[in-house]
Amino acid sequence: MMYSIAIDGPAGVGKSTIAKGLASRLGFTYVDTGAMYRAIACWALDQGIKLEDEETVSERIDEVIISIDYKNGIQQVFLNDENITKRLREEEVGKGASIVSKYACVRDKLVELQQKIAKEKSVIMDGRDIGTRVLPDAFLKVFMTADANVRAKRRFDELCLKDDDCDYNTILKDIKDRDFADENRAISPLRPAADAVIVDTSSLSEDEVIEKIYGLFNSRVK
Repeated sequence: MMYSIAIDGPAGVGKSTIAKGLASRLGFTYVDTGAMYRAIACWALDQGIKLEDEETVSERIDEVIISIDYKNGIQQVFLNDENITKRLREEEVGKGASIVSKYACVRDKLVELQQKIAKEKSVIMDGRDIGTRVLPDAFLKVFMTADANVRAKRRFDELCLKDDDCDYNTILKDIKDRDFADENRAISPLRPAADAVIVDTSSLSEDEVIEKIYGLFNSRVK
């Protein structure tokens, strides 16, 4: 039997880290849907298209071919046959993804791809609208939350470990701005699915969050 787990939540809450760890534990395929939106942002930036120019993005979206492969269990994202995985965590690309993800043409294209993957294997997907739109019939839906200050501190610490130049207040503002944009966009706004389990991670470690969701899954299987 194939299963699907949908994990939604705001920026910086740790969705990807938790989803990867849970997928490894369950032997499921992890699908980073956010990476797909970042791929669209990469394409627009490479083509010199203004990210705010929805009309041009819509007119040229058919030029984009995104494919997913896995190397040693790690998702690899290809944009028109070029592996762009290493570029996806660049700050400019992340901000761009927040913009293009509001466009109907982008969401329609990627939702179709995501649903196709879920039909082929047991998956864990994380994003902003997995439980509400992409996998409305998911076996388990989880909505992760955490205080904005906690999320900013986690991101700050992560960047500091990489020796990146970072400012806590700038990161906090960016997170709050992305929250507002995600929650107020006209198409698929960020919100918990009616049947999602809310998991507040503010005071939990990664292992504790994984264990909690693992327990939720097992209880439903039983």
